[in-house]
Amino acid sequence: MSESNAEAVAAAVASATEAATEAAAGGWRRATGIAGVAIGVVAAGAAAGVAIERLTVGRGMRQKARLALDSTGPYGGLRGTPGKAYAEDGTELYYEVDDLDPEAGADPAPRRRRLFGRKAPAPVTVVFSHGYCLNQDSWHFQRAALRGVVRAVYWDQRSHGRSGRGVAQTRDDRSVSIEELGRDLKAVIDAAAPEGPIVLVGHSMGGMTVMALADAFPDLVRERVVGVALVGTSSGRLGEVNFGLPVAGVNAVRRVLPGVLRALGQRAELVERGRRATADLFAGIIKRYSFASRDVDPAVARFAERMIESTPIDVVAEYYPAFNDHDKTEALAHFAGLPVLVLAGVRDLVTPSEHSEAIADLLPDAELVLVPDAGHLVMLEHPELVTDRLADLLARAGAVPTAATVDGYGSTSSTGPG
Repeated sequence: MSESNAEAVAAAVASATEAATEAAAGGWRRATGIAGVAIGVVAAGAAAGVAIERLTVGRGMRQKARLALDSTGPYGGLRGTPGKAYAEDGTELYYEVDDLDPEAGADPAPRRRRLFGRKAPAPVTVVFSHGYCLNQDSWHFQRAALRGVVRAVYWDQRSHGRSGRGVAQTRDDRSVSIEELGRDLKAVIDAAAPEGPIVLVGHSMGGMTVMALADAFPDLVRERVVGVALVGTSSGRLGEVNFGLPVAGVNAVRRVLPGVLRALGQRAELVERGRRATADLFAGIIKRYSFASRDVDPAVARFAERMIESTPIDVVAEYYPAFNDHDKTEALAHFAGLPVLVLAGVRDLVTPSEHSEAIADLLPDAELVLVPDAGHLVMLEHPELVTDRLADLLARAGAVPTAATVDGYGSTSSTGPG
């Protein structure tokens, strides 16, 4: 990005701050357009402004394309057995369970077991935690491929997806903390997988949630966790991320964004209208900060956009401070000795791959996978690669027989020794 673009970004953010100030004084209608732009930036998962190339396709055509993708898009429709857990503050946490199909991943040569009055051991449960402004459907491709092969739990973090609004946030008017999310995950595990071994899988904020769980409940990790996958995430120092911008643009955004978010969060309904009015800009920002490949399926890009745009502005604002405060580097020690997968896109602008390398440095036995042509939503951009490495982790953790195989389209098969 050129210096002139950087100056434009800084000016745009400054304008957003001024607009928010006017809005607080009663000028919300004048501020709506800029507010929508600012929210598009944050909801894309990046605390930064971006300069976008001139759009050459007519707005009407783009709107028709979005409607067509919304009506025919095949992603995000997988559902499991629903359940509810309750956080410490009473927040309702929604989860779904995909149960193990005994026929799908059966060991072709099972060993005899003598249980002497004990029931059969509980199967391994794989618990998936999603990222900021997403929901459990962000694991669509992995869910399709692993369905029936493992027992899996997919849940929506507080105020995301089908989970309830954070009670503490609405009651006490306070931000979310990563520590709180770790306790939420514990509540989901208690409800959906109260016994048996567990594999923890987390993307971005979901990976931070997994680290917070380990920090708060080390006994759970020691006694029940048999594998961990950390995808596109960070153990700390997120305040140093530059989001692909020059220093001037980053510093400008960091200086004004918290105030902008607080002001906009107080007028959520009006801001959402502005957000819809800037849908074209919003889509461009999401693509830049979610994907690195030029040939991403438009239906996948729109799928990601729908998840992100469904996150209300007040929820975006409640979560934002948690990332600068996040530091769970010491918690990684609880995963030492376990099968661990650390995976990231090399061109991730939100949680740069250097953060995954730092995690792997502290877990020298972990498998580190860096995907060259991938951005932040690597599990949607390169689903077969992510599923392949995840399936290998599950085999090493004992969650599936080594003979079980999965393919990228969700069908499963079991092959015996050659």
